[in-house]
Amino acid sequence: MLNWYPALRMFLFRLEAEQAHRFALAQLDAAEAVGLLKHLVDPRIDDPLDLMGLRLMNRVGLAAGLDKQAAHIDALGRLGFGFIEVGTVTPLAQAGNPKPRMFRIQEHQALINRLGFNNEGLDAFLRHVKLRQWQGPIGLNIGKNAATPIEQADRDYLACLDAVHPYADYISINISSPNTSQLRALQESDALDQLLRQLRTRCDELDHNGARKVPMVVKIAPDLKRGQLESIASLLRHHRIDGVIATNTTLSRDAVKQARHAQQAGGLSGAPLLEASNQVIRALRSLLGPGYPIIGVGGILSADDALSKLQAGADVVQIYTGLIYEGPKLIHEAAKKIRDASLCNSRSSL
Repeated sequence: MLNWYPALRMFLFRLEAEQAHRFALAQLDAAEAVGLLKHLVDPRIDDPLDLMGLRLMNRVGLAAGLDKQAAHIDALGRLGFGFIEVGTVTPLAQAGNPKPRMFRIQEHQALINRLGFNNEGLDAFLRHVKLRQWQGPIGLNIGKNAATPIEQADRDYLACLDAVHPYADYISINISSPNTSQLRALQESDALDQLLRQLRTRCDELDHNGARKVPMVVKIAPDLKRGQLESIASLLRHHRIDGVIATNTTLSRDAVKQARHAQQAGGLSGAPLLEASNQVIRALRSLLGPGYPIIGVGGILSADDALSKLQAGADVVQIYTGLIYEGPKLIHEAAKKIRDASLCNSRSSL
């Protein structure tokens, strides 16, 4: 199929980054509404996989953050994702950090963002989720309001968990965004132990009352030391957390320090994050052992990048920044590469 995205990207990259983001999503919705989008994208690669009790359509998912409001699920689903994660949602609507708050570093195929969980709150978020027609697995990513003291963060996470549980195929606990003050402190051992204990207890109650199991995963940062990863891995096992997402954006600027915008505050995503994310995945696989679900995200700009995440130990991958730079063909190419590699490995083991 003709790759039309480079021409569109030239136009989008003339716009301010957040404006381009909103425009692109609006155009996707419009194309889906009139039945045009299915003619513009490659057909979905079918490579079904059972993970955490869910049937994924292929191993390439959408990372949280691109559709914070859960308002574009149907159009994004048409692009060929095997599963989609939306949010982060907080209990109350909040504007996020002051603009401008998204910056492209084109020569490194990277973005810096300090959006700060800008969203319309739980009620609007769930209205959108309920209206979706796309039938693939959907993850709902939850966080805390910026105004909530970190000592009371558990209240926000529990409120979100209660609200999203009936509508989620899985729930993602975001404790690793660098753009909400002190949020990453929740990754420290004592704070994480307390938070996961409460979330596990509540999720078990909700599972029982709803008569269905909703997996719960935790999204962590790429900037953690080995000792921190060891502690997190132990707590994930102890509290029966169903999986881990590795990783969120990074605070490091080592790979882009000479670039324009490199000193902007916020999380760096895109190509410079690939190896740091893969290192965390390798460490987690070693610590958690075979069979524990790991979702790999960070720095996927090509099909080979996606495959490198599985080689590092991930079961499936998610993309976000790569979609902005490479367009929907990346989804198709990555899913096909992973499927072909899996088939090849299966044959070689016979």
